[in-house]
Amino acid sequence: MSAESAALGAEEEVVKRTRLLFPLAVAGLYATSLALAAAIPAYAAGDLTSVIDSIRTWIAGLLVALATLFLTLGGLRYLTANGNPRALEQAKDAIKSALVGYALAALAPLLVDVLRQVLKA
Repeated sequence: MSAESAALGAEEEVVKRTRLLFPLAVAGLYATSLALAAAIPAYAAGDLTSVIDSIRTWIAGLLVALATLFLTLGGLRYLTANGNPRALEQAKDAIKSALVGYALAALAPLLVDVLRQVLKA
């Protein structure tokens, strides 16, 4: 196998990985924009319920933003790993962290409801 054909094989692998990860990155950015667009200002005055809802929205938005950042960094690490096992593991760990962040953002309303029940008691 010549160096030229090896370079073409590596380039095709990067294109293949990009095609797989690009939709995930776009979906993450879309979710982030939705979460931030729906954010209620944290300075909302009123009863305790509206303040807790505002905090929930901000926490979910921050978690989605951080998860998207980790997903993007993990995808970039995966694309640039070039077969390096250590770099591939770091990329996979970053992507797993992103998935945990998305799960926490999805569970944020439940966690805030638990907090609301504790404060009512």
